[in-house]
Amino acid sequence: MTISRFAQEGRSSGAVVHGDTVYLSGNVNGDRSLGVAGQTRAILEQIDKRLIEAGSHKSKILSIHVWLADISTFDEMNKAYDAWLDRGNMPARATSGAKLASPNYLVEMWAIAAR
Repeated sequence: MTISRFAQEGRSSGAVVHGDTVYLSGNVNGDRSLGVAGQTRAILEQIDKRLIEAGSHKSKILSIHVWLADISTFDEMNKAYDAWLDRGNMPARATSGAKLASPNYLVEMWAIAAR
């Protein structure tokens, strides 16, 4: 089976396709002034872009994981996430609080999707 890699930068690829499955790397936004909702919106735009590059779409997301630098911002993240979500094709999702790689990162998300 062929493996295709998209947006290879630094240590990882933005997306890897194996068969009919798309694996996205973690997506972050370092503009702290956007706040949690703004970073969430920006990350979801990145996810949309990566999925399109890989031949998929948000309606085909199977699983998504969200990490929050401060779990108390869960509702703020959800407000932006809910506005983006395809209600007819909701993925499995987990959300965790975590110390992220930079203090500027308030949110990180990765996803797995079908093609």
